[in-house]
Amino acid sequence: MAESIIPESALDALPILALRNSVLFPASVVPVNVGRARSVRLIEEAFGQERPTIGVLAQRDAEEEDPGFERLYNFGTLARVLKVIRLSSGHYSVVLQGIARMRVVRPVGREPWLRARVERLAEHLQRDEEIDALTVHLREIARDLARTLPSPPREMGVVLDNVQDPGALADLVASHLPIPTDKKQRIIETLDVRARLKAVLDLIKRQHEIHRVKQEVASMVEQEMSKSQRELLLRQQLRAIRRELGDAGTEDDELDNLRERLSKANPPPEADRAGRRELSRMSSMNSASAEYQVAFNYVEWLSDLPWSRQTPDRLDVSEVRRVLDEDHHGLEEPKKRIVEYIAVRKLRTNKRSPILCFIGPPGVGKTSLGHSIARATGRAFQRIALGGVQDEAEIRGHRRTYVGALPGRIVAGLKKAGAGNPVFVLDEVDKMSADYSGDPASALLEALDPEQNHAFVDHYLNVPVDLSQVLFIATANRRDTIPRPLLDRMEIIEIPGYTRDDKLAIARDFLVPRQLADHGLTPEHLEISDAAIEKLVNEYTSEAGVRKLAQQVAALCRAVAVRVAGGDSTHIDADPKLVETLLGPPKIELDVAEKVAAIGIATTLCWTPGGGEIMLVECTQMPGKGEVHLTGKMGEVLKESAQAAFSYLRARASSYGLKDDFLDRIDLHIHLPKGGMSKDGPALGLSIFLSLVSMLRSIPVRPDVALTGEITLRGKVLRVDGLKQKCLAAHRAGIKVLVIPKQNAPDLDEVPERIRKDLTVHLISRVDEVLKIALTEPLEIKPPPAALSSAHA
Repeated sequence: MAESIIPESALDALPILALRNSVLFPASVVPVNVGRARSVRLIEEAFGQERPTIGVLAQRDAEEEDPGFERLYNFGTLARVLKVIRLSSGHYSVVLQGIARMRVVRPVGREPWLRARVERLAEHLQRDEEIDALTVHLREIARDLARTLPSPPREMGVVLDNVQDPGALADLVASHLPIPTDKKQRIIETLDVRARLKAVLDLIKRQHEIHRVKQEVASMVEQEMSKSQRELLLRQQLRAIRRELGDAGTEDDELDNLRERLSKANPPPEADRAGRRELSRMSSMNSASAEYQVAFNYVEWLSDLPWSRQTPDRLDVSEVRRVLDEDHHGLEEPKKRIVEYIAVRKLRTNKRSPILCFIGPPGVGKTSLGHSIARATGRAFQRIALGGVQDEAEIRGHRRTYVGALPGRIVAGLKKAGAGNPVFVLDEVDKMSADYSGDPASALLEALDPEQNHAFVDHYLNVPVDLSQVLFIATANRRDTIPRPLLDRMEIIEIPGYTRDDKLAIARDFLVPRQLADHGLTPEHLEISDAAIEKLVNEYTSEAGVRKLAQQVAALCRAVAVRVAGGDSTHIDADPKLVETLLGPPKIELDVAEKVAAIGIATTLCWTPGGGEIMLVECTQMPGKGEVHLTGKMGEVLKESAQAAFSYLRARASSYGLKDDFLDRIDLHIHLPKGGMSKDGPALGLSIFLSLVSMLRSIPVRPDVALTGEITLRGKVLRVDGLKQKCLAAHRAGIKVLVIPKQNAPDLDEVPERIRKDLTVHLISRVDEVLKIALTEPLEIKPPPAALSSAHA
């Protein structure tokens, strides 16, 4: 195609027309609608000229109404205005003919229209065999694509037959492809003809593949629809024939049976309407289709839920107490609270119940307490395990739009219970977590709120379900990991760990008889002495509950069962020696109090989810530059407690007989043994202070004294948690003297009286008081300087 000569002077301030959602290629003729004010002014100015020349640039963002040069592509096309038609709306229809590629050198102005100095770009063409082969290949594939398109451009065939120039052919084919503007712009910016032919070939191959796949999918859908419609028609005719013959089809029987089940379930009006709506749709569906099965499962769930079925409550307070005593040893406070709860339920049947939450160490009987409540009240029992749940849909269910959707665990548990008023134990609510799928704890809020759970909506059913008659009991090991909004909806009942005597009684009265029966043994085969049980408790288990103890008793029973199964029917009396023979050497080293007073060594009490423990705080000094080293896998709170103890001691050094510069030539090292176990919390502050004073003043600490307490920078001793478990741990270890915060005095009532009688408890409110009790030698404590005294008052 011959190109017109454009004077260089015309390229110095060329009018620029911005196009959106479109790219003008050289050698192409296209109509363009012009309606924006700046573009209209340009066209009206060109209207009186003889075929004026302008520059055409594509917009980067088609949504921008009045773009500047920074929002236009830098490469475009020189074009001639062939025809201008004024429309009735005041807009124009303009026919443009692309002449050659151009590049904006620099903008000249924006008013009254865009103007720029441009550079005309020449094509890089050297005809060779590869370019000729690419041209022929492009022409063939373009013809194939034109045949697959439902309505190909009429001029496409003319272009393919008559255009011989390789670059022009690539441009014209690209201009007719249904591809995004940015991809067409990349073709405009490709000056090398060889590279342009390859790029257009790649684009046209992609379009050819897309249209081929679309045709295949459309053909498959059409065939499937035709097949489904034919099957539906035949099934309807077959159904009509069977009705005439009096022979009801199995499909009709299935729907009738489902309809009858839904009626017998007596669901509330909203659920009934939803079920009957699905049944109506199913009557016109192909029973082999996936949609029919989805609808069938939905109606089946509605039919199986216990909408109107409930078990009669047995709210007999004395029976509840009897069952709890029969199933559980000790736990007097939890039992008392449960009996009170049942009594209130009996007196106020129309009152929605609070949600109970049992919090305590593993193996103390939290879940089995829920089972006992169900047995005592005559209700069905269901346990819902929530440990590790991190998807909201596990609670609320999946919407039916998902493949394989099912209701959540609450609705599934209700169906399994077969009654609308079961006892639900929500096990391990403290071990749920949230991720991108939602927060299961938040989904539980509605189910556990007595003011809302009468209309709980599961995503799968999408109809209200009444949970107000369900007795929810949650269990957890720790309070601090339960989300606060969930905790506020529950009434907490603390279940502490068992004492050693409790474990001996539980093993004798509950565990041993149960394990003998589970292993096919009788007391004639095996009898376990109290001394053997005590050895199992002390040397083979270390826990607040009795789960590991039950496993050790089971191991003992299995060893004896092997002998009995081998023909040895001799009666076996299990004593401590036989326990060690059958189970191997002891696995637990007992925590026992130190026997000798030592400098810088203080015995502290700590609490873990498994119960109370005693621990040593070790402190030493060495030549150095005043650094303090903390080891023993301490958490952030514990490190801050150590720093507070050290800062208080350093600020009042003279009161304890230390020089103000005592730290200039030494380093201090505080260590907590059992370095593989993480430790945290503020309760070790008092013990760290005592070990520091003992080490710096070279006065040993009494080995029979254990202490716990948080301290402040003013020397106050604050309340700590878990006092009962700590007292039990001290008693087990042989500790005789306890030093605890005065604020913990009310918590001593929870400690069994027998334990309290064996302990001497000192209640303190200031850190100085512990030095008089725990050190083996008296330490004169001088009054602090006046400034410190007023600051610490």
